[in-house]
Amino acid sequence: MAGIAASISWLGSQLSCCHNNLPALALSLVLLALLLDYVKRRKRSSRWPPGPTPLPFIGNLLLLDVKNPHKSVQDLEKKFGPVISLQFGWRNMVILSGFKTIKEALGQNPENFVDRAAVPLLNLINRGKNCGGIVVATCDNGWREQRRFFVSLLKNFGKGKPRLEERVSEEAGYLCSEFKSKEGSPFDPQILIYRAVSNIICTLTFGGRFEYSDEKFLKIMHPLQEILKEVTRNLPQLIVAGSWFSRFPGPHRELQKRYEEVSTTLREIVNEHKKTRDPTFPRDLIDAFLDEMDKAKGKPENSFNERNLINIIFDLFGAGTDTASSTLLWGLLNMVDHPEVQKRVQEEIDEEIGRVRSPVMEDQLKLPYTCAVIHEIQRCADILPVAAPYTTHRDTEVGKFIIPKETVVFNHLSSVLKDETMWEKPHEFYPEHFLDADGQFVKREAFLPFSLGRHACPGEQWAKAELFLFFTNLLQHFTFRIPENYPRPKTERLFALTVHPAPFQICAIPR
Repeated sequence: MAGIAASISWLGSQLSCCHNNLPALALSLVLLALLLDYVKRRKRSSRWPPGPTPLPFIGNLLLLDVKNPHKSVQDLEKKFGPVISLQFGWRNMVILSGFKTIKEALGQNPENFVDRAAVPLLNLINRGKNCGGIVVATCDNGWREQRRFFVSLLKNFGKGKPRLEERVSEEAGYLCSEFKSKEGSPFDPQILIYRAVSNIICTLTFGGRFEYSDEKFLKIMHPLQEILKEVTRNLPQLIVAGSWFSRFPGPHRELQKRYEEVSTTLREIVNEHKKTRDPTFPRDLIDAFLDEMDKAKGKPENSFNERNLINIIFDLFGAGTDTASSTLLWGLLNMVDHPEVQKRVQEEIDEEIGRVRSPVMEDQLKLPYTCAVIHEIQRCADILPVAAPYTTHRDTEVGKFIIPKETVVFNHLSSVLKDETMWEKPHEFYPEHFLDADGQFVKREAFLPFSLGRHACPGEQWAKAELFLFFTNLLQHFTFRIPENYPRPKTERLFALTVHPAPFQICAIPR
């Protein structure tokens, strides 16, 4: 180590004496960066997880397949095992794979993974101290109190007004009307499903739904979709954005622009709520949040501020819409690919509910096969292959390795949903995964589409209600088929933070 210290001291002296010689200065900076990178790797424990050798400056960024980062992780897992170390830029990262490994980490040591990893990019879109939103907020910028607020809001939503379940059923009716208007002709269901799911978030957030062609509604939806596309196209650059990278032109500038477009519309809606709200009767999330802002006046360190309200609404649309809509699209694809499954679901719905009464959540107990199919759709869709990153609170032992404190950790959820040691037919669509010998629905321990630990999805029950009610309503009223003389829809998986299917045409034949 004395030799390394001497080398750093020598480089420092070279930097001080060649500040007027730009080529020499550049060379000295490069040498210093290489040396620091070497020192950083030398300091790693002998129990540091294995992984590919990082390149100076960029680390392992070139290994990331932007079109399918999940495939990159799979390849690394085959070579290095279930605990893999990577380096992105200067940051050390670890990826955990497989049910056993992830359960050991998050199940046995949840407090060690209680914090989110800081994402420098978020500083470029107004997510600094006490305004980190909820999905990727860290403990020091309001995650705990915002999670409590959101869980409480979902629990109490509907008191004195229609419950969230009733709102979902109502929206499912509007969606069925849109499908019926196609009169059995081929159409792409993506836009209609995306807007139907978005309207549930509008109901929760704004107190009511929009018509699918409403101008204000579209001013929110279009930029959100563009943001997802922009993130997907430029993932490696955006991973390091927010540090020195942010000083240069690049994709993060377009992301900022789109973010401001959505924020402007959301601020208009918040301002309308300020004028019309009744503090004794909150109508929605915005009213409830404004009430909390009133209570928090004089407490500058709290996270109930208007800037954070915009970020939380943004998170709900960005996370909630894409996940549920993608899952429903995969569900329709699975139904046309497996008409025998579709028929059996319809027979069960006809027998237990009929074709007149709308399904309700209590019907789940009567529809074991339908519930098994919905769970298998989620398992196969695998829409969130890699969950948002954590950072370790302290040194943590996972398997035979030590993950040091403040290491960024990703969970490879796809490796759990397709774990060959946990599922009979992990790479096939097989609803019987969730049925016992008597045909009754059974929960599976390795079914973790909503993740695990302290950061498991807080809206899990809400999402389950959406999937059950939308899916059963659609199958109650329609039979889905591939249009005549059309090729079978592609099963290609397109990555856009979540995984969605390639655009496809379908026929919804009224029953």
